[in-house]
Amino acid sequence: MAHFNSLQEAQEFFKKDTFATGNGMVVDEIGEESCVCSMKISDQHKNALGGVMGGAIFSLGDFAFAVTVNHVHMPSVAQQVNINFLAPPKGDTLIARTHVKRSGRTSTIVNIDVTDNTGRDVAQLTGTGYKL
Repeated sequence: MAHFNSLQEAQEFFKKDTFATGNGMVVDEIGEESCVCSMKISDQHKNALGGVMGGAIFSLGDFAFAVTVNHVHMPSVAQQVNINFLAPPKGDTLIARTHVKRSGRTSTIVNIDVTDNTGRDVAQLTGTGYKL
């Protein structure tokens, strides 16, 4: 059973995530077992070589994971999340799309695809959420 009744309710709840909001992450869409979050790339997201820091990419994926698992099972925390970096972004916005692979009584497995706004595959994450 979903916890958030609307996109606005999810957005309001995650305003309290000051790390995510301080880094420009927003909840754009929420479905029954999915969500879309995005982050405009700025200089604060870049590493010493001028590319997007892997931690920024991971953080967006982790944020989208958090939105999804807490929509399915509130309250939930990450038990494990892994990432494969696929390619550096070319666009100016990162987009994380989630899909619940399995939802059980106490755990939720979520696949997260991170792309940029040109459609380029940037990273793929898999997370396990644990219902508290």
